[in-house]
Amino acid sequence: MPDVICLGELLIDFCATVRDVSVGEAPGFAKAPGGAPANVAVAVVRSGASAGFIGAVGRDPFGDFLAGVLAAEGVDTAGLARPEGVKTPLAFVAVRSDGTGDFLFYHDAGLAPLKAEWIDPAYVASAAALHFGSISRIEPDARAATDKARRIAADAGMLISYDPNYRPRLWPEAPAARDRIREGFAGTTVAKVSAEEWAFILGTDDFGRGAEELLGMGVELVIRSEGGRGASFATAAASGHVDAFDVQPVEFTGAGDAFTGSILADLVALRKRGAAPGGLTREDLTGLIRRANATGALTTTRPGAIPALPTRPRVEAFMADRGAAGR
Repeated sequence: MPDVICLGELLIDFCATVRDVSVGEAPGFAKAPGGAPANVAVAVVRSGASAGFIGAVGRDPFGDFLAGVLAAEGVDTAGLARPEGVKTPLAFVAVRSDGTGDFLFYHDAGLAPLKAEWIDPAYVASAAALHFGSISRIEPDARAATDKARRIAADAGMLISYDPNYRPRLWPEAPAARDRIREGFAGTTVAKVSAEEWAFILGTDDFGRGAEELLGMGVELVIRSEGGRGASFATAAASGHVDAFDVQPVEFTGAGDAFTGSILADLVALRKRGAAPGGLTREDLTGLIRRANATGALTTTRPGAIPALPTRPRVEAFMADRGAAGR
């Protein structure tokens, strides 16, 4: 059974063939597999752990393509539903040089067209960790499915990981989005939030204040990914910041998911040795975050999300080449 089960959206990304334009201005698009939880699942596998995916795609050529990609990457697809009458979701993406993007989504049942009855309790509970984002909490059916999986994971004593991955255009209004996203932290073991989302979700730019709030909600390990600035982390007993690695980026798509996949692979390995996230030392966490920074950095040096995700041996070689200083 998988070490980590990732739940949520699996879709086709149509990526603009040129940079620094809007979706409407792009002269063309290239097809690529996408969806943050799916990217994380592949990143977990390439980081040396096993992964499964729970989600849904249509019985159409795009769904066939996506199911095939996950299977080829070694991700268990026992939890992937293929319901009749649902179209595989599409996302059109135009990326700017600063890493920000313009997104346009096409779907008929939400980007994560899940239903609670498709969640197999035995399959979820067989894993060591469950990872999900906020996109599967937008539509009522998908939210019910996500919350069912979270309850199963909590009852089984699993590690529960949450990455909000806020996309404003997918929500009817910002206040509702903030409330739903914040609900997702309940019962979460590890919360990874990007710097771009931090103030919107937590009402402050200050890492210490925001981390304190999340720790107060019961989160054991809080991580803020900060792109080219690195990442900050906090538990009840330790906190710190780890600088990023200097690389020449080609594309930023999937870097945050690569970062998360590396974190999860390391945490499940530590869990097998009896170590919980909240009990890790500052030295342990620094090493874990440094490896995740390297994984994210390497992802930016190649185009695409899943095709760019590095293997753990490549990450280790990259880190060894950069030396202990980290940059």
